[in-house]
Amino acid sequence: MKTPRVVIRDDGKFSKNYKSRFYHLYMDREVKDDLNRPAEPQEPLPDLVLNGYYLLGKDWLETKRSWESVGARTPPVVITVANRTETAARIKNAFDKGKVLIEELCNPDGTLHIDSKVLSEAESKDEATLAEESVNGEEESEGPRKLTKKEQGELLRLTVDTVGRLGAPGEQIQNVISVGMLSEGWDAKTVTHIMGLRAFSSQLLCEQVVGRGLRRTSYELNPETKLFDAEYVNIFGVPFTFLPHERDTGTPPPPPSFKTAVMPLKEREKEFSIQWPNVVRVDRSFKTRLTFDESKMQPLRLNAADTAQLVELAPIVDGKPDISKISEIDLQRLGERFRLQKIIFEAAGSIFELIQPSWPGSKELLLSQVIANVDRFIRSPALEIEPPLFYQDDLKRRILLTLNMNKIVQHVFDRLKSDSTEALVPIFDTVKPIRSTSEMLTWYTGKPCEPTKKSHINFCVFDSTWEATEAFHIDRNRSVEAWVKNDHLGFEIVYVFRGVVRKYRPDFMIRLTNGVQLVLEVKGQDAPEAKAKHNALAEWVNAVNRHGGFGKWAWDVSFDISDVDDKLAKHAA
Repeated sequence: MKTPRVVIRDDGKFSKNYKSRFYHLYMDREVKDDLNRPAEPQEPLPDLVLNGYYLLGKDWLETKRSWESVGARTPPVVITVANRTETAARIKNAFDKGKVLIEELCNPDGTLHIDSKVLSEAESKDEATLAEESVNGEEESEGPRKLTKKEQGELLRLTVDTVGRLGAPGEQIQNVISVGMLSEGWDAKTVTHIMGLRAFSSQLLCEQVVGRGLRRTSYELNPETKLFDAEYVNIFGVPFTFLPHERDTGTPPPPPSFKTAVMPLKEREKEFSIQWPNVVRVDRSFKTRLTFDESKMQPLRLNAADTAQLVELAPIVDGKPDISKISEIDLQRLGERFRLQKIIFEAAGSIFELIQPSWPGSKELLLSQVIANVDRFIRSPALEIEPPLFYQDDLKRRILLTLNMNKIVQHVFDRLKSDSTEALVPIFDTVKPIRSTSEMLTWYTGKPCEPTKKSHINFCVFDSTWEATEAFHIDRNRSVEAWVKNDHLGFEIVYVFRGVVRKYRPDFMIRLTNGVQLVLEVKGQDAPEAKAKHNALAEWVNAVNRHGGFGKWAWDVSFDISDVDDKLAKHAA
């Protein structure tokens, strides 16, 4: 079988456990929140993900050229294992639109997107058109044949099952994007690169994913060594190891510590349950003339030390990386291909795709305004590049801008949203538009906690003494009808900070005696990231109130233990 090679280090910032951020890419703070949400296909991928594809794609391209030089008739294959169907759709869109800057890998004819949603859509079509097929060796004269929906689904499955097989539908597939659809029996021999974009909770799961790429392309012995030539599969994002399972035969483990069961109480449901709208995103209608106030922008700092441009991979042998066989992948040529004007156009194109669905004017007017605003920002002092060498050196600057494209896109788009929005429109989850405390599953904690009086949930679990004091006041305040700490409830607000899409969970939801639903956040100081969170929360509240179907909502921030009663009184008046 092939030998798996994993990322062991790079020239960027390491993760908190001193590993390359590409080692378990999904768990990076810049990635997890962004990918773990129901985003639209046109929303750009996090920079770290795109950079991973650049690096993996560059190595794939060298492999492809090597195979072609010896007459291979099928291409090497990159497979991506994504966490959800929305992420897979964003990846497919990124390849189709050329956002992954390896042109040869962005060929739609060589890309196979397969998950339960795609398969369901294929099988639900009344008919699909394929190229003309020959019958008994002769071309059909009546044009393309129409496939039934059953045949369309079968063809899609057949393509998956025959990736890399000569004469079969999957022969020229080179890029497979999947969400849990590659079964253990999938035995493509041409997989050379794997990208993992999901959580890996066990080594068994890692082994199942890596196993999709371990079948060799050749079983012929080298005539000189009488051994198989080495074959490798390069892996990003799958924290894989062959570590043996060790058994501790020494002292028995200590007994488990006491855990408190946290759950909604049925007898309190009628009086104290709290409901909230399940908003997946806030859309907006834009003014026909975009405004872009640079003076209100937080600076966007791009630090070369945070951006990997070179990675090293090592094969896993006997449970650990064999550093004597390190291979390198670097992106120095990327800056040579992307001039500043092309970077501006690429960023503007991504922002155009985000605004265009709700844009009231012409596409030409929108595109010209977006290009002008991106150009202004990239040339302005609001974009800070560190260290100074990367700002002064044009090539290094372009590399850094290219590898941080999504940060630029989100940063400019965030400012355009604030300055150019006419109205906010909440978009609700289609399956579950309303969430409730009744849906919380029982969970167990060893953290400090206290029983509640006016909450549907039996205990409030504390993360700090400050939070414990605030909860004490809320539970006993006469203006409070019901309340709950937002813990294991799934109430999240999406925000953008320094060009990165993130999520946070406001601390408390409170229903006051006057019917107002108050979202209360506890924060020690109003730091820049805290302001970004509060702006997103304010936008969420405004959108829900504008909808009008969920009562009146409000939000506030407690900056001191002593101000919580005043905050409650203000909104209860």
